[in-house]
Amino acid sequence: MKQENAIQLFENKKGRTLWDAENEQWFFSIIGVIEVLTESPNARKYWSLLKVRRKKEGNELATNCSQLRLQFSGGKFHKTDVADTEQLFCSIDSIAKSSIVCYEN
Repeated sequence: MKQENAIQLFENKKGRTLWDAENEQWFFSIIGVIEVLTESPNARKYWSLLKVRRKKEGNELATNCSQLRLQFSGGKFHKTDVADTEQLFCSIDSIAKSSIVCYEN
């Protein structure tokens, strides 16, 4: 799979994406999407709590998400949970239905 990394701007916030040319689909960093949609100061914790909550409800939201290496600040690559477009819409729906509040720790 040839990967092209890109950083997309959403309302002046950076979201990491990856284009899979072989399968012709985008992958989106879920934590980046959470940062944009919730304005949570701790998007990683928000995602962690959301995964636990959805798993208890029998929703396999987190199980269906893959991890890919995306480029972060400083040029380093780290594994992070990603979603394709369909999974992203399911994740957004879960975020909209949740009442999770995360504070900076």
